[in-house]
Amino acid sequence: MVQIAKKKNIIAMFLVLLFLIFTIAPDGLAQRRRYRHRGPSKTKHIAVGTAAGAVGGALIGGKKGALIGAGAGAGTGYLVYRHKKRHHRRY
Repeated sequence: MVQIAKKKNIIAMFLVLLFLIFTIAPDGLAQRRRYRHRGPSKTKHIAVGTAAGAVGGALIGGKKGALIGAGAGAGTGYLVYRHKKRHHRRY
């Protein structure tokens, strides 16, 4: 009688262990969503370039420097965008 109880205990523990293994499945078995990677944003690049150029120009040359820096920063932001866009298309 004692051996039958031990066997039932071992079988029960084995089933519990299997249940735990299958409920804690790794994330790799889950379905994955595929997001379409969008290219770089022109507006963000130009805005960041403009802001950085305006701040740098203001520190160096006051109001006139801020205006010149904003223009140069916008142009640089566009060039960075164009470079990233070309790189993004390649891959």
